[in-house]
Amino acid sequence: MTYISNIMRNEGDPKILSTGPSSLTGSDRLGRALGWFSIALGAVELLAPRRIARALGMQGSENLLRAYGVREIGTGVVSLSIEKELGMWSRMAGDGVDLATLVSALHPDNPKRGNVALAIGVVAGVAVLDILAAQRLASRHHRRPDQWRRYSDRSGFPHGIEQARGAAQR
Repeated sequence: MTYISNIMRNEGDPKILSTGPSSLTGSDRLGRALGWFSIALGAVELLAPRRIARALGMQGSENLLRAYGVREIGTGVVSLSIEKELGMWSRMAGDGVDLATLVSALHPDNPKRGNVALAIGVVAGVAVLDILAAQRLASRHHRRPDQWRRYSDRSGFPHGIEQARGAAQR
C-alpha cells in the first residue's frame, strides 16, 4: 500500500510502511501545548512589557515583566524537553508568582482593576491546566530515583539486526 508520505521521497529513502496513532497521550499533548504557550507568552512579555504594564495599570514594572518573560521561556523549553514533568511543576510555581503579582495590582486606586481581575482569571485557568498536566505526566512518566531506564533490549534497528545485515548490498 502506498502512503502519501512516500510521494516526495527519493528512491533510496526509507519508506513509510504503516501509519497509526501517535505514542503521545493526551497529557503529553497538553504538556506540549502548554510549553509552546509558555514560550509565546514569554516572548510577548520580553518584547512588549510596556503594553502589558499599561494594560494592567502596573507602570514601572516593565523589568519585572521582562524577568517573568525569561522565566516563561525557560519553563516552556523544559516543558518541551524530556523533563516535561519538571517543566509542568515549574510552570505551576510560575503561576503562583504571577497570581501573587496580579493580586498586588488589584488595589482600589488602580484604574485597570477590571483588566487585572480578568488576568487573574486567565492565570487561574491556565494554572488548573498546569496542575492537570503535571499530575497526569507524573503518573505516566515518573520513575523512582533508583530506577534506571533500560535500553539493553534495543538494537536501533526497527526490524532487527539480522534483517539489517546485507541490506546495503541489496
